[in-house]
Formats: sequence, structure tokens, C-alpha cells
Amino acid sequence: MEKGVIIKVSGPLVVAKGMKKAKMYEVVKVSEEKLLGEIIEINEDRASIQVYEDTTGIGPGEPVYLTGETMEVTLAPGLLTSIYDGIQRPLEALEKKAGPFITRGIEVDPLDKGKKWDFLPIAKKGDKVFAGDILGEVQETTLIKHKIMLPLTIKEATVVEIKAGHHTIDEEIIKVEDENGKTHTLTMTQRWSIRNPRPFKDKKVPNIPLITGMRTIDTIFPIAKGGAGCIPGPFGAGKTVTQQSLAKFCNAEIIVYIGCGERGNEMTDVLKEFPELEDPNTGEPLMKRTVLIANTSNMPVAAREASVYTGITIAEYYRDMGYNVALMADSTSRWAEALREISGRLEEMPGEEGYPAYLGSATAAFYERAGTINCVCSEKREGSVTVIGAVSPPGGDLSEPVTQNTLRVTKVFWGLDANLAYKRHFPAINWLSSYSLYEDNLKDYWKKEIAEDFDQIRKEAGSLLQQEAKLEEIVRLVGMDALSSKEKLILLASKSIREDFLFQNAFDYLDAFTPLKKQYGILKAIILLYREASKLVEIESFEFKELQESDIIVKISKSKEIDNDKLEKYDELHKEIVSEIQEMISKYSHTNLK
Repeated sequence: MEKGVIIKVSGPLVVAKGMKKAKMYEVVKVSEEKLLGEIIEINEDRASIQVYEDTTGIGPGEPVYLTGETMEVTLAPGLLTSIYDGIQRPLEALEKKAGPFITRGIEVDPLDKGKKWDFLPIAKKGDKVFAGDILGEVQETTLIKHKIMLPLTIKEATVVEIKAGHHTIDEEIIKVEDENGKTHTLTMTQRWSIRNPRPFKDKKVPNIPLITGMRTIDTIFPIAKGGAGCIPGPFGAGKTVTQQSLAKFCNAEIIVYIGCGERGNEMTDVLKEFPELEDPNTGEPLMKRTVLIANTSNMPVAAREASVYTGITIAEYYRDMGYNVALMADSTSRWAEALREISGRLEEMPGEEGYPAYLGSATAAFYERAGTINCVCSEKREGSVTVIGAVSPPGGDLSEPVTQNTLRVTKVFWGLDANLAYKRHFPAINWLSSYSLYEDNLKDYWKKEIAEDFDQIRKEAGSLLQQEAKLEEIVRLVGMDALSSKEKLILLASKSIREDFLFQNAFDYLDAFTPLKKQYGILKAIILLYREASKLVEIESFEFKELQESDIIVKISKSKEIDNDKLEKYDELHKEIVSEIQEMISKYSHTNLK
């Protein structure tokens, strides 16, 4: 094994000489303790290495061993239900081997090599197969079938032998002969470099919504499957809770949750809670379709930088099987801080606020790995990776570099507002500053699957909320009495949108998740009230207080309590709103219109 010699140690950064044969992003073992590191800069025979473990006690003169490999993840059955650190070491196996604290230089296999899986062949002897084609299946969990694919490095081959039955992930079960006559022996395991995106045939325009059950997101600021979104917000505004809710309720088949540099107590809550959560779609444990990556703020900073790439490579692997994957990165600000620290130790020219000059391109490269794609294979197979990153701007300042660079490459912005959080309005997504650029892509889906006027209803709701913001300024100056009946109606309708539609109680079984058709039913009731009552307030003798105190207002506010399987009750409610307002109009019909 080729080796160099350490000449400088600066925290997680180690500089070694005698490294002429080193390559960029090559994995190395540092010192006799064999600490895992990765080469991030080469200058003649000197290499700068970011070490993924604590470097205390390491000094000049100690060896650095070259491995000839890049930083890779192991991809095989067993990934789901696993909890990893930033460099794909399973935390449960680490605890068994070294106790509750991770010791330096410890090596553990990412997956259980002794466990046998029931392999069911799909390809047959003599079949011609192409890169990415499915050769067989393994029932990884009761929810997910793991597809064993022909590695992307083999473009075309013929199946020579394929064995059904119980096998470990490293047993040789398939033999193929490529177009050059070379025989390849395959196992269920593949390895992939985390910094290289997995290839695809082509990207599609994302036009199916990722349904989350959160009314603010699904109706007002939707995200598409294969889209990229960000959740910036100050401390305590609910970024982590929002992401956990998305992970629990969204209709993606696979969840990859990355705790990147988060506080230990927050990650502990996630690690304790997720194994106990029930998948709302199947009633099975949510972990059966989840991969967790835990890299807390007290873990080595370099591993934090690697954790997001580890997570998205696993997500792309399941995408290539044809699954819809949702990846939550909490928080990308901590990842950017890791980039800044490593960059500072490399003595690179700093950019804005000390972040490296390549922060923008690194952020873009990460989010660009999201998308709905046609997979590399001979059949027609689609998959998607939706990436949702939390951003923690210092002091809630959204003009800082990480937030701004993220906004340039994501199409959904769910801006969390501390004032809404302090008022206990959750999710605390500010409806005036947030936006989604996927609305036009999703119109056809809404028309076909929900209702012809769904898009019109949601736009009308957004317009009312904006009008309310303007009227609130007038109310502050001159009071409510100075408003006309029409303006009072705008405030009444927008208040109902805020309190009865946008506000959700995560602890209420019915309110925590709202199907899209139910969201439409609730919002249409509010908009119908506004439309019908607009005729009523034109009547000069009408007393606005009568509308405020009518039973229909109470019925609308309680409409979210209707069971998800009794959605026909919304049609009855809509008819009742029209009928009741018409009665009021008839009552005042003898009065002249203004």
C-alpha cells in the first residue's frame, strides 16, 4: 500500500507529502490508527486531506496510506431501517462494537453480511440484459421490494447463470457475459462514489404533486415529485418539525432523512421517534421505508460535509429502481459551515461572510441531483428524488449567502416566520413571502384528479390574504369601524383562511393529515362564502354583524373535523352556504342596492 508522511495537522485538515500517486477525492487511512480521510487538494507531491474522525494526538511524521478508492457507499438490501453516521457506518453496529461513544479508527460494515435474503430472479439464463435492467428482486421490508439491477458499468450482457434462493449480499448469484465476451460474476451489492451523480436517460418536467397532507404546502405552495424546495427560518420556527411531518406523511415510497450538524437532543428525538412512528398509508412502522443519517454538531466536521452526498446517493439508487424518494436535509446551513471551516483551514480565498467562493456551485450541484427521470435501462421506468433542505440563517436573516444560494436553485420557498411561531400558528409558513414555481406544472393534475376550479380557488385565497395584509395597516391607523362592509368581508374570509385552513394541529389525528380533495372542500367553502356574501354586503340596509354571527361561519370553522372518508359532506356544506346567503339576500330584497 502506497503511503505518504504527515507534515501538518490543522483540526480535521491533514497535509501530507510523498503523495505523487494520489488522486482527487481518493480515500486514505491517516496514521497507524487508520483514521478515514479524503483528499480534497493536491499540489505537486503534497495532498490536503479532510479527516472524518477526531485528529487529536495525530502529528507530523506519521504515515498516510493510499487506498486507490474514492469515497463510496455500499448499496444492497438492508439499507432501509438503518441508521448511519455521515460516512455510512451503522450506529447500532458501532455501539455493539465500541460502546455508546464512537472510538477513532473503528471500521464496521455498512450492511449485515451474514443476513440471508430471499432472492427471486426475474431475468432468465440466456436473456440479453442492459445497464440498469432488473435481474431479480428481494423483499427488503414488508413495504418495499429491492430491485437487483445490472451495474451501470456493464452496458450490455447475456445472462449465463442466475441462482434463486436464500443468499447473503456478498454471495455470487449471477453470471453475465458482456459484448466483449468477458464474464462478470455479480452479487446483490453495488458500490457508488458519493460525489458522482448516478446517470439517467433524461429528466422530465415534474407534473405530479408530492402530497404532504399539510394544507399550506399542498394547496398554496405545492411541490412536485422530483422538485427541490427549501425551508429557511430562525431558531424555534419549526423547520425540524415541518421536515419530520413531511417525512411521515408525504406520498413518496422511500424517505431518506439526513440530520446534518443538528443538535444532539434534536437528533435523539428523531432516532427515538422514527422507529415508533406508524406509516399512515399502511399502518406498518415508518422505518420500514426510511434510511436515517445522523451526523450531530459534535461529530467531526468533515463527515458533516460528506453526509448530504451519502444520503442523496442512496436516494438516487432507490430512484433508479423506479421509486419516488423524498430526501430531507436538516440543515444545509450546517453543511455550508463545514465547507467554510475546511476552506478556511485550506487557506482558500474567502467569499461572502467567509464562505468559500464555490458555495453557490456546491449548493447547485447538490439540489440539481433532484428530479423526475427516465431510468437507465431497456424498459420504460421512471423514478424521482424530491429534495427538501432546511436552512438556518443566523438571526433569521434571509439575505445571508446560504439562503440566497439555495433560493437560486430551488423552486419552492417555504419561509418560516418567528412571529407566527410565537402566536402558535403552525406550520409557521409565511403566506406573504413564500412561493412555489411548480403551480403551472400541476394545473392539469388538479383539474383531472381534484376539481376543475381547484387552481382558481387557491389563487382567490392567495389574493384575499394579500388584500388582508393591506387592510390591516388601515385598521391599525383608523380602526375597524372605518372599513366598508366589503372590506370587512375580506377580513372575515381571510381570517377563516388563516385559522380554519392554514392552521393545522399536528396532535389531532384528523387535522395532522388532510387529503387534497378534503383541502379543496374546506377552501371552497370559505371562497363560496366570500363570493355569495359579496352580493349581500352590496345591500345598503344589511348589518354585517348578522353575517359574522351566523351559524354558517361556525360550520365552516368546524368543517375540517369531517372524516376523510365522508367527503360528500362538503358538497352538502357548499349547498348550505349558498342557500343560507340567498335567504339573507331575500330577506333584504326590498332594500335598494347601493
